Amino acid sequence: MSDYKYTESDLENALLQWFSEDLGYSVTFGPDIAIDGQYPERKSYGDVILVDRLRNAIKNMVRDLPDEAADEVIRKVRLVESSAGLMTANHEFHKLLTWGVDVSYRNEDGENVADTIPLIDFSNPKNNDFLVVNQYTVIENKHNRRPDVVVFVNGLPLVVFELKNPADPAATVGGAFNQIQTYKKEIPSLFAYNEICVLVDHIKNALAGTVSADMERFVGWKSVDGEKIVKNNDLETLIKGMFTKERLLDIVKNFIVFETEKDSRNNVTKVIKKLAAYHQYFAVNKAVAKTIDASSAKGDRRAGVVWHTQGSGKSLSMVFYAGKIIQAMDNPTLVLLTDRNDLDGQLFGVFSKCADLIRQTPKQAQDRTDLKSLLSVASGGVVFTTIQKFMPEEKGDKHPLLSERRNIIVIADEAHRSQYDFIDGFARHMHDALPNASFIGFTGTPIELSDKNTRAVFGEYVDVYDITRAVEDKATVPIYYEARLAKIDLLKELTPKIDAEFEELTEGEEAEKKEQLKSKWARLEAMIGSEKRIALIAKDLVDHFEARLGAMDGKGKVVWFV
Repeated sequence: MSDYKYTESDLENALLQWFSEDLGYSVTFGPDIAIDGQYPERKSYGDVILVDRLRNAIKNMVRDLPDEAADEVIRKVRLVESSAGLMTANHEFHKLLTWGVDVSYRNEDGENVADTIPLIDFSNPKNNDFLVVNQYTVIENKHNRRPDVVVFVNGLPLVVFELKNPADPAATVGGAFNQIQTYKKEIPSLFAYNEICVLVDHIKNALAGTVSADMERFVGWKSVDGEKIVKNNDLETLIKGMFTKERLLDIVKNFIVFETEKDSRNNVTKVIKKLAAYHQYFAVNKAVAKTIDASSAKGDRRAGVVWHTQGSGKSLSMVFYAGKIIQAMDNPTLVLLTDRNDLDGQLFGVFSKCADLIRQTPKQAQDRTDLKSLLSVASGGVVFTTIQKFMPEEKGDKHPLLSERRNIIVIADEAHRSQYDFIDGFARHMHDALPNASFIGFTGTPIELSDKNTRAVFGEYVDVYDITRAVEDKATVPIYYEARLAKIDLLKELTPKIDAEFEELTEGEEAEKKEQLKSKWARLEAMIGSEKRIALIAKDLVDHFEARLGAMDGKGKVVWFV
């Protein structure tokens, strides 16, 4: 057996090879393009952008753009380095990167032109310059630092890899994370343009995150195609899964959001940058493709259900979906549907924080009249409403028409409620109100096998990310259950109260269903005695909430005693 120890140099060479041979990136050695290198592309070690590459890319995308206008674009890009605070600079650059740079100039005919100039051609990835540079020295404020690997797109340093020696047990991804924190303090100009940071301490342990992420927010990328899932945080899978040219641009444009949060400890507002995890990325793209198909002339308007277990970022997945479907379908109207006011407020808050991605300000419908008003547009709009607004005033009445447009997408949160029926439930009234809309559901709990209504409204699963995978990915902590019958002394006088509660809880249920429940409880009573009927009621509640459990106790273990 070989006693060869895999080194950091081997790690770096493998990484460069995957980028070059498998993904088609150009690769160069940092010292070669330095000011004193063999093929200089920088005027100083303080320059973090490869300016000539950026200028050439701009001129290639906008061929009649005057040189002065291209120079103005570059000036505005470099100006972000002087912003007050790294995250302010990073956020400002991200908007320039994804939206373009506004400039005014005179064209060949002497006319004044106001235009938005792209920094990246997102629609045609091959029309961009992709370069990987290892050992890229940056000197800033007398700090001399050399990040291991930097990925440039059109001369812009979008990705930084920090590698640690896999042969050294003390060299961990935690150490790589700490190194990134040092870089942020000492060479912040480089990170003003950063979109993704990658920490690596082994060929089988690579994690990706953002410039604002805490260590626990760095996660692996466990699939190349969204179908085959690897068990570990494999570096090769991360590179080939995240950094194909098309996918890197897709992630940068559609799967990064900025949120502002107030730190209660010091009452300071901070900017948080969030990157989609692999399960969110693949699920959203599947959902977008299914929605386009479902909403087409031949589609059945059922875009499916995304089941991502509680704690795995379902709300943010809905934001990513909204941002991308708005672009893919030329700005449709989105109706975000919840079944409770508090959930409506929570989801509205998440979308409001991510307004940059959806490129419009979401609105909450106050009542049915307001909802109809918000839908009375030709396109566009992100409208939040509760499902109760789709109930007519009198049972059996038909809900009035709100809009006949096809370019309306109804996005239901927790799409598995029993009310989604076509007889006199919300599904019927939604379809009466929006007869040509398409429907997609996002849920944190599985759809019951007997639930035909949800499938009839939304269709089958588009993507599943269950609790097993979430625990394996450390997206949520493990849950443990202990099911047993507890000894309970039930006073006889409480029995009538239990029967009354049963009648109230099952109000509206079909008689056959109620008899089934009574029969089930009666069988247990015959075995364990009437004083323990409360135990079975508790068990039914646990069976229900077990599927709906989303909050942990902070200790990584939840035990139900039944």
